[in-house]
Amino acid sequence: MRRLVFRAEAGAHHAGGRIDFDDLQGERSYSGQRAYGQSKLANVMFTYELARRLEGTGVTATVCHPGVVATSFGGEDQAAHMAVMIGVARLFMKTPAQGALTPVYLASSPEAEGVTGRYYASRKPKTSSKASHDTATAARLWQVSAGLTDLTATT
Repeated sequence: MRRLVFRAEAGAHHAGGRIDFDDLQGERSYSGQRAYGQSKLANVMFTYELARRLEGTGVTATVCHPGVVATSFGGEDQAAHMAVMIGVARLFMKTPAQGALTPVYLASSPEAEGVTGRYYASRKPKTSSKASHDTATAARLWQVSAGLTDLTATT
């Protein structure tokens, strides 16, 4: 059995709300926060769609939220107030090793063998956003993504 584990930030995919097919790449109206949330929602939806498409093949696809991890993300923001806020927030964040626990668990644990199309946080199954379970939108996103990458969506 092969396992695919995808990472998505829980808060971001919940806050993203929806996939905007009319401006999927933010060409008409761009917001970094909206784009980030939409991309995380797309990650969750993609994983669920992949799990459906791979059903019965022995390959599993699972999505996880590693937690808020202290990385260099946002470090390029030069605003002084952001540097202070990020510095304080990092005191409450997980270490990269702690953030890796859930993806490693899903990729290697006997308890996760055969688990597919599920969302995990802290090595436990959790409920993802209502929007992430919209199968029609997920299928459309799959088709649009295949077109944008010049791939044929055969499965």
